[in-house]
Amino acid sequence: MEVSNQVNGLRTRYPDGVFPAKCPSRVVLDHVTSKWGVLILVALSEGPQRWGELRRRAEGISEKMLAQTLKTLERDGFVDRHPEPVIPPRVDYSLTERGHELAALLLPLVSWVAEHAEEIVSDEH
Repeated sequence: MEVSNQVNGLRTRYPDGVFPAKCPSRVVLDHVTSKWGVLILVALSEGPQRWGELRRRAEGISEKMLAQTLKTLERDGFVDRHPEPVIPPRVDYSLTERGHELAALLLPLVSWVAEHAEEIVSDEH
């Protein structure tokens, strides 16, 4: 089974696993798998976007949370920020090569969630 091969590969590469509290993967997982992190990465997988475009795409995100998420993803090397010296100021955001690689992995997950979300939510008790 493919999943068990992936788990075995993970165990081979990281004998202690990614489960220890001090594992740096915990920090990265927190950044990229947050609701807003995933939505921003998926939105940027469609191409460069401005602040306002991202804010409209990720309905419900506050200005503070968008700024925080973009700064975190930029610091982690997933997002590039491209300010242009014009008035009014213009800033475009895009994925880095690492960001594109990550988005390619997230897109199947997001697609699966979108496909099954209604059924899952309606089954909640």
